[in-house]
Amino acid sequence: MAETPLRVLANGPTAGRIRSELTRRGFLATALAASGAMLFTACTPRGASTAPQAHGGPLEDRLSIFTWSDYDNPEVLDAFTAEVGPRIVIDAFNSNEELIAKLVAARGTSGYDVVVPTGVFVAPMAENGLLEQLNLDLIPNFASMNPDFIHRSFDPENRYSICKAWGTTGFVYDTTVIERELRTWADFIDAAQHEASGRTSVIDDPRTLCGVYFWANGIDWNTTDEAELDACERFLTDELAPHIAAFDSAPGGQIIPQATHALVQAYNGDARTGMMESDPPDRWQWVLGAPDTELWMDNWALAKGAPHPEAAHAFIDYIISPDVQLAQVDYIGYDTGVTGVREQAEEAGLERLDMVFFTPEEVATMHEGAFNESQDRVVQIWNATKAAAGA
Repeated sequence: MAETPLRVLANGPTAGRIRSELTRRGFLATALAASGAMLFTACTPRGASTAPQAHGGPLEDRLSIFTWSDYDNPEVLDAFTAEVGPRIVIDAFNSNEELIAKLVAARGTSGYDVVVPTGVFVAPMAENGLLEQLNLDLIPNFASMNPDFIHRSFDPENRYSICKAWGTTGFVYDTTVIERELRTWADFIDAAQHEASGRTSVIDDPRTLCGVYFWANGIDWNTTDEAELDACERFLTDELAPHIAAFDSAPGGQIIPQATHALVQAYNGDARTGMMESDPPDRWQWVLGAPDTELWMDNWALAKGAPHPEAAHAFIDYIISPDVQLAQVDYIGYDTGVTGVREQAEEAGLERLDMVFFTPEEVATMHEGAFNESQDRVVQIWNATKAAAGA
């Protein structure tokens, strides 16, 4: 079967619009708001770097990656070290805001080489001197990427990023606790307030959390309307927060397999992993958020000041190789954007591929986020909701 084009990701003037809507200082203030850190008045100018640059020289013996939790097959990482050489050290973050705050505070001295921002954050991160430019000459496997997943509006020439994976957001529920059928975000909210009260988990991400309210009420989740944002905060803090027991961006690791919660907002691949590790897996039902939900694309990128650039480029080239895609997709549960990966997965008979690859009709209900002037307000709502839930 041919790969379904990711039509909703049609290129457009998104990156230019993002840059015009946000000041440099505003972006930094928003990033730091998520961590409670103080804003500094200067950072590394765009394009300036004292870090060593990759030119195809000898590989360093180490590679440091800052990424989302449990987001790569350990066997693939081990194989990279065995075949190529550099030893990998990984740290994890829960949200793009956490990633950005760490890089902003470090001013190019974070020690990280490879980072994994979501697409909408790539342009402002590059504009604010948080990313190094990639040398695509050192990443020949870039040619293996599906054309639908390159030259995105947030990075038209792929100077700073290469697709790692794309996915969406929905939820799973424990059918031994919630016996009725849930289909929509409105159903999610109702179940959270009733059968799953005190046993509901939501993703620990500002805009995705707010999305629950906006999607359920037919409101553009990128809204900048103050009244709509205020209504979102009132709902989340007063009506939903009392029922939330956890904020977890990777519930597939423990929450779903251990069935500690009955209703779990989750990214599709993480939900798939958790369900497959559950006993029995059929106690869980996956629901693609409806009537609308998000579409995101995570990306390989190089952190400003990356101390091991040669190893970083070698790693990115290795990890997007067609030879490792089947192992990656099976482990993380997401489409990696490499040509032919869907056919590989189908031929191998991988399980629950309906949670990995989506129909054109499903994709049409997914919408990209925007880093706009509402971002600071969205972070405030996220913090207020967590406080109201006692997190």
